[in-house]
This record gives sequence, C-alpha cells and structure tokens, in this order.
Amino acid sequence: MPGPSAPSASSRAGRPRPGRTRRVLAVIVLAAAVVTAVLALALGRDTAGGGTAAPATVSTPEEQQPANPHLLALARRDAGDPLALGSPDAPVVLIEYSDFQCPFCGRFARETKPDLVRDYVDKGILRIEWRNFPVFGAESGQAARAGWAAGRQNRFWQFHDEAYAEPRRRDAGDFGEDNLVAMARKAGVEDLARFEKDMASEASRQAVTRDSEEGYGIGVTSTPAFLINGRPVLGAQPTDVFTDIIDEAAEEARQQEDGDE
Repeated sequence: MPGPSAPSASSRAGRPRPGRTRRVLAVIVLAAAVVTAVLALALGRDTAGGGTAAPATVSTPEEQQPANPHLLALARRDAGDPLALGSPDAPVVLIEYSDFQCPFCGRFARETKPDLVRDYVDKGILRIEWRNFPVFGAESGQAARAGWAAGRQNRFWQFHDEAYAEPRRRDAGDFGEDNLVAMARKAGVEDLARFEKDMASEASRQAVTRDSEEGYGIGVTSTPAFLINGRPVLGAQPTDVFTDIIDEAAEEARQQEDGDE
C-alpha cells in the first residue's frame, strides 16, 4: 500500500488525519456488523460458520426480512460472469448461495428457477447471480469447483441443471470426479480435458472460497439462502414467495428511477 525538507501544504491536505481515519474505519466495521446481524436474524442461525450446516427449512413469508441497503452492494453485475443469468442492468438481482448436494437447493432449481427465468429473467426484470457455498462435505466442494470449471466454457447453467436434475446421495460418490465429468459431458462441455484441469486448479478453489467467504461474512451458514435486492430469503420457498418479493422490488426500483428523473 502504498529528505529532510518539510512536506508541502497540498500534500499534507491530501493525507487523512489519524482521527478521521479511525472514525471512517469505525463506521465501516459497524456497517459490516449490522449486515451480518440482519442476515443472521433472517436466517435464524449462529454466524460462527464453523461446523457443518443443516439444510435450510422453509420459512413463512411473514418471517422474511425487509430489504437491507447494505446487502445491495453484494450484487456484482459483471457482464462477463458465466455464473449469472440475465442482464447486468436488470432492476432486480437475486443472489443465491447454494450447494450442489443440498436437497432444498435442488428443489428450488427444479421447481422455482424455471418459472423465474421465463417470467422475469427473459423479460429483463431479474438477474440471478450464483454463489458457490459448499457446506455438506468434500463432494460439495468438488462439485462447486466443477460448476466453476463448466462456467469457463460457458456451460455453467447447463451443468447446474444436470447436477440438480434429480435428488442425489450426499458424499456417496454421486459427485465423484468421474460422475462430474459425465455431468459436464451431458451439459455440453466440449473440452473435457480442460474441464478437469480447471476443476483441479487453484483458480477454481479461490473462486469458490471467495463466494463462501462472502456468504459467511454476512451470516449465511445454511443453504439455500437468497438475497433479492438486499432482502434475505431463506429456504426453498414456494414460487409465489419469490415472485411477490421480485414484483415488489421491481416496483420499488421503478419508483426510484422515476424519482431520479
């Protein structure tokens, strides 16, 4: 991070004063603590992030928390992100923290995601950003790295759908290396040798770690967990719960845009 003559007045003015720096850091730390506490309350979990997380249970709409402005900044809106669906400029962003071995994540993938893609993503209203959050053992981490590797060839979502096509056994070999390669083949990954190399790479581990640390940093310890424009949603909720929140978030975004004009 970034001689006896005295520094110029302009250089002194450009340097933050120690007292001000400490106050700025205090504000940052406090904001981070607020974000973690809010999401932890929404999830109803311990935020220590040490042990193996249990699958998320389905909560009722009344338990959902309001939008948190601090969580809005987690939307990456990277146009080149192969682990995202929809326009980077969509008014609503749904961030999903998931594990390929999580049965509730599979339920969301099979029962709810297709409706959201058809009714919102394809219409430019919603963007879905995937975050790898492997919590169920060694095969979860391996599957996460495989998904990232498939994304390197722009086949992440095809791999995602194949991995979640049916309920699978946990840490029983269903997500072993050979089966992951077979899933990649079915998903249309063309260069399987590259896929295996990418899956085993340090870059894949760093990408998965980045997602996991982001989740743990805001209090996620179970899957699936979602943020919809900063509003935490826990578990494989009925599709109507997601559509109601997306509709509300889209309307709020529209009103804000109208107010800015």
